[in-house]
Amino acid sequence: MVLKTFGWSFAVTALGLVAAVLFGGWTALGIVAILSVLEISLSFDNAVVNAGILKKMNAFWQKIFLTIGILIAVFGMRLVFPVVIVAISASLGPIEAVDLALNDKDMYQQLVTDAHPAIAAFGGMFLLMIFLDFIFEDRDIKWLGWLERPLAKLGKVDMLSVCIALIVLLISALTFAANAHQHGGAHVDKAETVLLSGIGGLITYMIVGGLSGFFEDRLEEEEEREHEAEEEAERTGKPRSAVALAGKAAFFMFLYLEVLDASFSFDGVIGAFAITNDIVLMALGLGIGAMYVRSLTVYLVRQGTLDDYVYLEHGAHYAIGALAMILLVTIQYEINEIITGLIGVVLIGASFWSSVRRNRALAAAEGKAEASDEKTEVSSGV
Repeated sequence: MVLKTFGWSFAVTALGLVAAVLFGGWTALGIVAILSVLEISLSFDNAVVNAGILKKMNAFWQKIFLTIGILIAVFGMRLVFPVVIVAISASLGPIEAVDLALNDKDMYQQLVTDAHPAIAAFGGMFLLMIFLDFIFEDRDIKWLGWLERPLAKLGKVDMLSVCIALIVLLISALTFAANAHQHGGAHVDKAETVLLSGIGGLITYMIVGGLSGFFEDRLEEEEEREHEAEEEAERTGKPRSAVALAGKAAFFMFLYLEVLDASFSFDGVIGAFAITNDIVLMALGLGIGAMYVRSLTVYLVRQGTLDDYVYLEHGAHYAIGALAMILLVTIQYEINEIITGLIGVVLIGASFWSSVRRNRALAAAEGKAEASDEKTEVSSGV
């Protein structure tokens, strides 16, 4: 099961490390290995959240997530995205931006750093909305009941999450962005940039999340129609196409997953510059890490881990909320990537341990109930 799920990740790791050695020797191999570990640690919460969505999709779209999805994640977000950011922020053409990334790494890193406030605002708002919509929803299972119960009651107020997100964005623009660092430590006013980028992140979440939610509500209808179509295909002997089997709901959930992954990757891409400014090594290291995150997502789905450890999803969403706030704070202040990764690991670890304790308590209660039933049967027999 492990080899089947992580087989491609192992293969990509081997190829990536060999490519690193051929490109820059053993030093490059070490850098790629460090970047891979960095990406996995920063994106573990992403795997847990993705698993909650992916388990609603059929086997076809799970394969698409691991194939086409990983191409988008590696080449789109870890290689193309930083170049696009430089091209936009410096008003360069795509060819000039690529030439800059390959031949003037210091200037390239500086331009990406200058674009950080816009990236952080967009990603921070997208992730913050995910956290707020989760925490304001009334759920049967609650991890931190003392906090989640009153928040669920507040969540009955329409558009509360949007209002809070906009307030947080406004505060960020008036505090962190108004005194952001740029060009060797100089202070510049990035308030307008942060506001526009943050609103862009909010709009993106509402559009993609709204479409995903709409089609998710219709997923049962799609499944019923697909089941009828499959029976018809068996009767007529005509095979159905893979696209027909997938359904609109799965397609839009796939888009939602890709945007979600893009938002999670912002901190990894920016944090990678603390280790190297070589775009090739960055793509190799972050790409290997992204592949493991994808495989871990599928593994969690197929093992039913989220069903067995019910608080994991809660811990992952709290980690998302923490990451969203960290991204907004980094508009002005630098925060070590190790701290960012540890916060996510600690929150998910705590939710995992709480789930284990819950399972033990339930097992003990069931054992006592069975023992009580046996005593009752014995006494009745006597």
